Amino acid sequence: MNASSAAVNVVLVHGAFVDGSGWRPVYDLLAQDGYHVAVVQNPTVSLQGDVAATRLIIDAQDGPVVLVGHSYGGAVITEAGTHPNVAALIYISAFAPDKDESVKTLISGFPADTPQMPGLPPRDGFIFQDPAKFHASFGADLPADLAAFMVDSEVPWGVDAAGGMVTAPAWRTKPSWYMIATEDREIPPAAQRTMSQRAGSTVVEVAASHAVYITNPAPVADLIKQAASAVAAQQ
Repeated sequence: MNASSAAVNVVLVHGAFVDGSGWRPVYDLLAQDGYHVAVVQNPTVSLQGDVAATRLIIDAQDGPVVLVGHSYGGAVITEAGTHPNVAALIYISAFAPDKDESVKTLISGFPADTPQMPGLPPRDGFIFQDPAKFHASFGADLPADLAAFMVDSEVPWGVDAAGGMVTAPAWRTKPSWYMIATEDREIPPAAQRTMSQRAGSTVVEVAASHAVYITNPAPVADLIKQAASAVAAQQ
């Protein structure tokens, strides 16, 4: 067992269009090293609802928490991370909004000539990605059969989740780490660099797609362990 694993809990927060099962490769690597890992299942209807779901899982942990978010999950951990048990934040190719920012406002600021999420017009209050473009955009390095399954099991993303404003960004008061996926075609790498710099995060870069947490779980797990070690050293 890792020396820090007994003292630090890890809570994993998924993003839009997917559920928490995508964290399984990272979960397995952390669990085999003795970390206690919990996975949030966001309803992805509203930011407020996803923050509440995340805080429920944080409340269930015994001791300090390293809170990890992928993609839209970064907005969730930014708001939920003010919870007193959260000791560190980790952004995995994720949005890191400031006060009065949402994922929607951040996306609106992306340069028009950069690859971006192929979202379809909202339908009944929910957003889907274009199925024909999902594989290339969300994770070109995903196996074709897995990408096809993810398209067919896509989770609707609520417009109230995309547009939910952050009120108190946890990265302003908590230490953070950030993994930039340099081949990301959903959140431009330049935008990831800007957000991570603004948050004062410790940054690593991995040559992977937006689906880095699925396709490259080892460096993701290593970054989580790095943060957990830093948290444990301060106890």
